[in-house]
Amino acid sequence: MQPVLEIYTPDGFALWPVADIEPFSYLPLSGELTPAEVGTAVMRIAGCNDIDPEGDDRPPRPADPLGSFLHGLLTFDTLFAAGGMRVTDSSTGITFLPGCCSGLEDWRDWLEVLDGSGRAFFGHDPDPFAERVADNVRLTVDAEQSDSPVIELSVTELRRLLDDAVHDLTNFLALAGDWASQYLPHHATPVTAALARVLALPSRVVPPKP
Repeated sequence: MQPVLEIYTPDGFALWPVADIEPFSYLPLSGELTPAEVGTAVMRIAGCNDIDPEGDDRPPRPADPLGSFLHGLLTFDTLFAAGGMRVTDSSTGITFLPGCCSGLEDWRDWLEVLDGSGRAFFGHDPDPFAERVADNVRLTVDAEQSDSPVIELSVTELRRLLDDAVHDLTNFLALAGDWASQYLPHHATPVTAALARVLALPSRVVPPKP
């Protein structure tokens, strides 16, 4: 299980260095990313929230390009980051991917599968669905298909995988905070706080693991 961000890099982005990553692929988030990959992740998360402040109570966009691009990330109460948790069964090659409109901020829905109602959808097109059945969890790649591939694992194993994935998110947030201090020194504190909110993590984080 990996926390992944769906990547789309607009042509001509030049506010900070970004990596050359295939569009509409998934970037796993962890404390092992290069500075350019962190820049790509921050760019994508800011882009997901780059919506004009019309008909709401947010202040108008700043005139400068950097402030304008970061405006949604820094002013929205509810933030979105396209992606989610990717689960791969190494024995079969089956991969469970987040669907459209799934966000990394919804990772706590996995706790609902483990300790709540026992079921959760993670987007659509495809329609990934997770369901607890006694002491096991069944991950259906596309619930709209009667012959959809599935991954089955124990509740204990899923809990361990989720803990590891959340640790990856925590390490990414620490790394992104260091990145922001270097590349966005005048916005580092609010950007780091916004990333913590969109990742549904505490704003105080531990340093990345060596």
